[in-house]
Amino acid sequence: MRVLVLGCDTPLGEELAERQRHLGRHDIVGLSRAACRWKSERQTKKSIARAECDIVVDVRIEAAGDGGNTIQELDLKRCHWVAKACQRSDMPYLYVSSARVFSGQLPQPYTEEDLPDSDESVGQLLASAEQIARESCAAHFILRLGPIFSHTGPNLTARMLDAIARGESLSLDNNLRGAPVAAADAARVLSGVLDQLGTGMQPWGIYHYCSSDSTTYYEFAEAVLAAASQFSELGPAAVQLAGAQDSLAPLNRTLNCSKIRSTFAIKQVSWRSAIADLVERYYAQHGE
Repeated sequence: MRVLVLGCDTPLGEELAERQRHLGRHDIVGLSRAACRWKSERQTKKSIARAECDIVVDVRIEAAGDGGNTIQELDLKRCHWVAKACQRSDMPYLYVSSARVFSGQLPQPYTEEDLPDSDESVGQLLASAEQIARESCAAHFILRLGPIFSHTGPNLTARMLDAIARGESLSLDNNLRGAPVAAADAARVLSGVLDQLGTGMQPWGIYHYCSSDSTTYYEFAEAVLAAASQFSELGPAAVQLAGAQDSLAPLNRTLNCSKIRSTFAIKQVSWRSAIADLVERYYAQHGE
């Protein structure tokens, strides 16, 4: 298939393109986040038509949420324009979302049937974009992921390593539990979905994927710091828990992934297996 990736310069977009260059199963046509800042529906329609692709994969909004960037109402309009363009062309719209659409108040992993209930503005905007995709394009595939981490780009791990490189201490919450996903693993999942969609499969709807083991920000940082200690001298206060965390109720944003496993035979893997390579790539990139 010929795949148009909106947000090809995000960590997930880059990993997906790299994986497909290696596998050679799908041709990737990429539009950067800057190239997707359309000001009108007409511009959007022209960009998508010009790409002459079989499917649109949109990773822009998820990347903005995980990267700490502001998601605006105009971003939702752009999602609407993309979904409408896909509907007119009878083309699937694969929209990548996030576990942040949930509040984290359920004690068990969230299923696809659970309604988004986040009280955070980012989570609410992510959920609104999902609704737009569902209502505007019949052939919609919404993939909610755990927090994406990578050696590059604005995300939790890169921010941790940047702070370490500057000799700063980190203050991290320890009440929120989730299951982060390496960008390369998310690219594996997307590639598996694309392979089966390319056979004519039409499993439209919402799917979940996250890593196989949950963790808190503090526990995740410990693993990152252990790997980083091979490349950088770390002080004893490299990670500090926020003092107020003991008084906060525990939250859980892990996802139930049985649907994507039964539909696509995609199995979860541990986030821990990606940490050592990710940290090595970070320091290689920064010349440490």
